[in-house]
Amino acid sequence: MIAGDCVITHLLHRMGYLGDGGKCKVMVVDTFHLFPETMEFLKEIEEAYSFKAEIFCAEGIDVNDKAGFDARYGADLWKEDIEQYDKVCKVEPFQRGLKTCETNCMINGRTRWQGFERASIDQFENAPIGGGLAKCNPIAYWTFEDTFDYIAKYKVAHHPLHAQGYPSHGDAKDTIPIPEDGSTKFVDFKFQGDPTPWLDYASERKGRFVGLANKDGSTKTECGIHVAGAEQTFDRDLWEDGAVKNLATPEEAIAVTKSGKASVITVYAPWCQFCQGMEEEMSKFAAEMDGTMDVYKFRGDEVRDFVQKELNTQSFPTVNVVKPDGTVVKYDSEVRTVDAFKKFVEETVGSVTA
Repeated sequence: MIAGDCVITHLLHRMGYLGDGGKCKVMVVDTFHLFPETMEFLKEIEEAYSFKAEIFCAEGIDVNDKAGFDARYGADLWKEDIEQYDKVCKVEPFQRGLKTCETNCMINGRTRWQGFERASIDQFENAPIGGGLAKCNPIAYWTFEDTFDYIAKYKVAHHPLHAQGYPSHGDAKDTIPIPEDGSTKFVDFKFQGDPTPWLDYASERKGRFVGLANKDGSTKTECGIHVAGAEQTFDRDLWEDGAVKNLATPEEAIAVTKSGKASVITVYAPWCQFCQGMEEEMSKFAAEMDGTMDVYKFRGDEVRDFVQKELNTQSFPTVNVVKPDGTVVKYDSEVRTVDAFKKFVEETVGSVTA
């Protein structure tokens, strides 16, 4: 619950939109890496505003079951693969939450003041053609100072870490005070110390994603939830039409590996941005292979133990070539093009004819 979220929640409460019979639901994604104060603060505002938040976390794990998360996904997932961590702990629960809550418009606290990545957002964004949902950004034109002015004026409940020097907060593992010595604080609805390090343009989130980098080496500034298209496929599958064939159950997948025929099985998750990114190329590949080799899709995020054991899958997407003897060979490259897939098939099973 960053400062902008607190303002919006307060506004919704004032309008009578929360709680029983209200028009809005509050959705929270718990990554199992948040500050301990965050979930405790959520309980406080739930009681103050008379609502109950819908909490979503990594698929297959119960709320508050950190030990279960560690056992299934690994306590160091964020160190091993930050993009996969974002998908498992943030993007997929976020999209599942939108679907579960039957969302048609998402209200959030993004502002233009937060930085160039968000500098062109508007107060309202229409749902994109082809899938997705509308977005309402009520404080899109506010500065960070505007946000704290509102909090001070109306004595709005806000995250306790503001009093410890944090202008914003996400995961405890990569969030720091700004300045790092904690000399700027917001205590008893007033700033202590020089507020400039917090209130300057694009400074709100300076303490976020510290020490993290994207796979291309660029500095990480987003977790994936608010990037373009993050909500676009939560309500549809991938490869719904065309030559890619669906394997609906683990039993069907095993049957393909024992069929004595060469084939391709792509293990995917519809919420995964990398799966989405290769959708067109895999469709073209399947069309070119039609009549010579079957190309299958198998949704793996709901049966992770199975795909880890049987289909070489630690992350999504995983493309496998199944040899006639049943051996499942993983395609290890991140070059996901028609030509690259065809080359890998030829290297693995030789030329394939009908």
